[in-house]
Amino acid sequence: MMKAVLRGAALLFGLGLTAPVLACELDRPLKMAGLDYDSAAFHTAVASAIAEKGFGCKVERVPGVIAPLVNGLGRGDVDIVMEIWLANPVEAWVKEAAAGKVEPLGTTFPDANEGWFVPRYLVSGPDAKAPELKSVQDLKRYKDLFADPDEPGKARFYNCVAGWVCEGINSKKLIAYGLAGDFSNLRGGSGEAIVAAVESALKRKRPVVFYYWGPSWLLGAYDLVKLDEPAFDQAIWNELKASDAPKRASAYPVSRVVIGANIELAKKAPQLAGFFKKYTTTSELTSRMLAEAREKGQSPEQQALVFLKTKADVWKAWLPADIASKVASGL
Repeated sequence: MMKAVLRGAALLFGLGLTAPVLACELDRPLKMAGLDYDSAAFHTAVASAIAEKGFGCKVERVPGVIAPLVNGLGRGDVDIVMEIWLANPVEAWVKEAAAGKVEPLGTTFPDANEGWFVPRYLVSGPDAKAPELKSVQDLKRYKDLFADPDEPGKARFYNCVAGWVCEGINSKKLIAYGLAGDFSNLRGGSGEAIVAAVESALKRKRPVVFYYWGPSWLLGAYDLVKLDEPAFDQAIWNELKASDAPKRASAYPVSRVVIGANIELAKKAPQLAGFFKKYTTTSELTSRMLAEAREKGQSPEQQALVFLKTKADVWKAWLPADIASKVASGL
């Protein structure tokens, strides 16, 4: 079939006519990881729209959480994962990369950050209830502000989703910072469940302390302060990850977040892989897009179209001119 198409294209060139645009390089759908948290869902929607409108590919979302999806990436059940956080990678990525089954392509954003946050109204301004709360070491002093109604005598810390890499790190930090006896460690079953609880406190201007990451709509929508921690130190970080009872901890590193691909994708679809290699945004731009989507009630797919319509100066740099023109005409 492909030989026949190429012969037809050669004939058209010989007649001085324009050759037809070939279909997607893949003879099956492009399989993209369907991560459910907001930044990954947004970037997956942007990349999916470009793959469909520019490259003529069908896109299939493979739902799941990061570790199983990266295992699937190594097996070839998934082609693309839009967010691999290199500063603190999921173990499955380390294993599959060492085996030569996956590779990084473009940089989704180079400046992702993680930490423990409190609302600015809690620590600054005339009505601030904790004006001296600046670091994780200060939390014990203010634990009564964060009282956990389900555990009398304890404060509440909102961790991330059970099973995520950040959940284990934060649980160990509570131990290392001497807070495990004073703070209950609330781990949600989903990202949305945790966000709903945190946002409820923010809307009511109540005290709340929680882990979060950027880019995210939450950091784009609310005025938050990241609590100080000891500066990132690789040796301390390695100790923290290796120990069940760590004695010290450090801040999260700023992370470069890359697009993970099955190693065969570039061989089967070099033009498509070329697009993913050039894909790049920033944490700040992503947070603004996510906050806008949240405010307007837009789905990731709807906000992806907003991005494509309003940020052509960003995404056209990822594509050859003819592919960019096809995307623009399809909006």
